[in-house]
Amino acid sequence: MSFRKVVRQSKFRHVFGQPVKNDQCYEDIRVSRVTWDSTFCAVNPKFLAVIVEASGGGAFLVLPLSKTGRIDKAYPTVCGHTGPVLDIDWCPHNDEVIASGSEDCTVMVWQIPENGLTSPLTEPVVVLEGHTKRVGIIAWHPTARNVLLSAGCDNVVLIWNVGTAEELYRLDGLHPDLIYNVSWNCNGSLFCSACKDKSVRIIDPRRGTLVAEREKAHEGARPMRAIFLADGKVFTTGFSRMSERQLALWDPGVRWFCLA
Repeated sequence: MSFRKVVRQSKFRHVFGQPVKNDQCYEDIRVSRVTWDSTFCAVNPKFLAVIVEASGGGAFLVLPLSKTGRIDKAYPTVCGHTGPVLDIDWCPHNDEVIASGSEDCTVMVWQIPENGLTSPLTEPVVVLEGHTKRVGIIAWHPTARNVLLSAGCDNVVLIWNVGTAEELYRLDGLHPDLIYNVSWNCNGSLFCSACKDKSVRIIDPRRGTLVAEREKAHEGARPMRAIFLADGKVFTTGFSRMSERQLALWDPGVRWFCLA
């Protein structure tokens, strides 16, 4: 007589995590409650930035990684936007430079003091104005200095020269609906995007052309995301028609063949 196994075998079955002590965590941070699909935080080798609640505008905290424990409510913030901050991203070439996008339709670039903030920072280094609706996506170019991508609810992707505050490229008409996220490839020659129309696109920003497109990467109506991997494949997360979470790995070079 054979007994059917009722417990799924897993090599991680008896692995348990150890909670980090409170003095090694960041506590009492009033994370923003804006209903936008974002991580609301960004980290680099020196600082942690977190978008927080703010009255009369938008703000985010910048904390040195060593400053753990309970955060004082009076701790200074970066607070130059007139609307809620929706996305932030650290510059990969300078650990003291961060960009932010906001509901006030602007992108701002900030210079953080070497040892962190000692007073509220209200004056950005650069203000980039070009979107007609709120800006929800910020992504620095991975290899070129002073090149920044922004995308907003106007379905437009802008590539900026931060040093001169000029538009390098305006990509309009490639996305018929709201853009959920954008991800550069390793050398910055292409970027992929996930859109509300359920399509994942690979775009050449210099030519302003669509290189490849996968329609209905995930058939669910909830937001999805797409990122470029180091080998050129695209990894996506989304939902099925029954709202079941899905993960997929795509190879754009083989007619968007799904690997998982």
